Amino acid sequence: MKRYTLSVVIFIFLFFVSCSEILTASKQSRKDEINKVLASSEIAITQTESGKVGGYFFNGVYIYKGIPYAKAERFMPPVAPDKWSGVRSSRAYGPTCPQGKRIGWYSDEQAFAFNWDDGYPGEDCLRVNIWSKGINDGKKRPVMVWLHGGGYSAGSGQELPSYDGTNLARKGDVVVVSLNHRLNVLGFLDLSAYGQKYAKSGNVGLLDIVASLKWIKKNIASFGGDPSNITIFGQSGGGGKVSTLLNTPSAQGFFQKAIVESGSMLRTMEAKYSRRIGTRVVEKLGLNPSRIDEIQKVPYEKILAAGEAAIVEVRKEADKEGFSSFIFGWAPTVDGDVLPCQPFDPQAPEQAKDIPMLIGTTKHEFTTSTYVPEFRDITKDQAISILKKKYGDRTDEFLKAFEKAYPDYQPKDLIDVDFIFRPSAVAQANLKAAQQGAPVYMYLFTWESPILNGLFRSTHCMEIPFVFNNAQLHATMTGGGEEAQKLATIMSSAWVNFARTGNPNTDDLPNWEPYTPEKGATMFFNNKCEMKYHHDKELLDIVMNYPVRGF
Repeated sequence: MKRYTLSVVIFIFLFFVSCSEILTASKQSRKDEINKVLASSEIAITQTESGKVGGYFFNGVYIYKGIPYAKAERFMPPVAPDKWSGVRSSRAYGPTCPQGKRIGWYSDEQAFAFNWDDGYPGEDCLRVNIWSKGINDGKKRPVMVWLHGGGYSAGSGQELPSYDGTNLARKGDVVVVSLNHRLNVLGFLDLSAYGQKYAKSGNVGLLDIVASLKWIKKNIASFGGDPSNITIFGQSGGGGKVSTLLNTPSAQGFFQKAIVESGSMLRTMEAKYSRRIGTRVVEKLGLNPSRIDEIQKVPYEKILAAGEAAIVEVRKEADKEGFSSFIFGWAPTVDGDVLPCQPFDPQAPEQAKDIPMLIGTTKHEFTTSTYVPEFRDITKDQAISILKKKYGDRTDEFLKAFEKAYPDYQPKDLIDVDFIFRPSAVAQANLKAAQQGAPVYMYLFTWESPILNGLFRSTHCMEIPFVFNNAQLHATMTGGGEEAQKLATIMSSAWVNFARTGNPNTDDLPNWEPYTPEKGATMFFNNKCEMKYHHDKELLDIVMNYPVRGF
C-alpha cells in the first residue's frame, strides 16, 4: 500500500512539473509570438476589389499600410484605383499629401513631445492603413476610421505615434483604419470659375474622404470588419472633417456613428470667398481662362505660395464684409452640390439625425503658457491684468464664474483654459440634441501630462494616445506610467463601446448620460473620472460675448 501511495505521489509530482514546464513554455511561446513580426508570401494575404494585398502580423494584429483606395488627377474628383495582378506589398506607409513646413519641428520641446512622423510627400497619396485581429474569418468587427488633424492643410494618417492602431485593434477587437487625402491647395483650391471641368475642385479633398469610406464599405469584410458598423472619428481638423461629412450627401450611409474630438466645425467656407481665392491664385500664376489647364503642370510649391498669398488678401476682404468661419482658406466649400449648406448652421444636419455622436475637447487645448514661457509662473494679479484687456468691466464677473467652474484652478488656468474649441463643441451638442434623434455624449479631458514639468498640461492632441490605448507607445507626450495607462484603458474602452453599440458606457466609468441642453451632462476624464452637469455654463455665457477668431 505504501509503495502504491509513493508511486501516486511521484506521478502527481512529475505531472505538475511537466504541466508547469508546458505552461512556462507556452507563456514564453506567446511572448515570443507577441514580439515577432511575421511577413511572408503566405501570411496576411487578403483580397480587395483591386487585387490582393500583403500585410504583416505583429503583436497579435494584422497590419496593412499604404493601400490605394482611389486615384486622382490634380484638382479632379477621385476615381477607382487601378487594378493589379499578383499580391501588392502593403507593409509601409504610402506618400503623404505635400504640405508646408511644420513649424513645430523648430521647437525642441514640441518636437520631443509630439515626435512627428511626416513621411515622404507625393501627390499620389490616396491610401488607407488597416489594423485588425483577424482577416478572412467571417467575423464582423466594428470599424473605426480615423481622420487626422492638421486642419485641411497639413497632417497625415501616420503623423503621431498615437495614431498607430495596433493596441486599439487588439484590445477592442475592432478594425482601425487611418488614411491620407489631398490637403491645402491640392484639396481645396476652388477653380469653379473656370468651367464645369473644375466645378468640384474646391472640395476634392472632401471627396477623397468620401471615396475612402466607399472603399472601406466595399472591402473591409476581407479585413475582418463589419461594413454595416463604421464609426468615423477625428481630432482637430479631423473633427472638422467628421462634422462636415455629417452633412455631405455623398457620404450618407457609409458610416453609422461619429466622434468629434476638439474639432466641432459648425461653419466652413462659402463659394463666394473660395472662388475669389481661386481666381487670385490663377492671376498670380500668370494664367488666364484659356490656359487654365496649364495649372496641372505648375510645380506644387509655386501653387501653394500663390494660394497662401491669396488667402491673406481675401481674408482681409472677408473680414470687412463680416464673413466668419472657423477655418478660412483651405477648407470645404458650401457649393450647393458636394456640400449643399453649412455643416451645423443654423441646425444639425437632417441626414445625420439617427447617427449617435460623441463630442468633446481638452481642458487647455492651445495652452498659452506652453508657448509663452513667461506665463508659466504667472501670478493671479498678472493674469487678471491680461483678462481685463479682453473682458473689461466684466472681468470680475468672469472671475466669479471661472472660480465656480474650476474651483481648484491655478493662476495660469485663467489664460490657459480653452475658450476656442469648447464653446463650439457645446453649441454642436445643443444642435444635435435638439433634433431628438440619436443621442449625443459629451466629454472634457482634464488629465495633465507630467512631461517637462507639466509644460503641456491638457494640451491640444493630449487625449489621442489615451483614445488609441497608446499611453506607453507615445510616452514622450503622456510620460507613460501606471496612471496614464489606467486612464488609457478606460478611455479606449469607452471609444470602442461607442463604436460597437453607440453607447460609450463601461464598467470603469460612472454612468455616462447622454447630453441634453437642460442638464449638460459631461464626462470628465482624469485620474478620477466623473460626471458633471453644466459645470461652466455661466462662464461660457460670458465668454460667448467675446468670440475668438478661428484659423
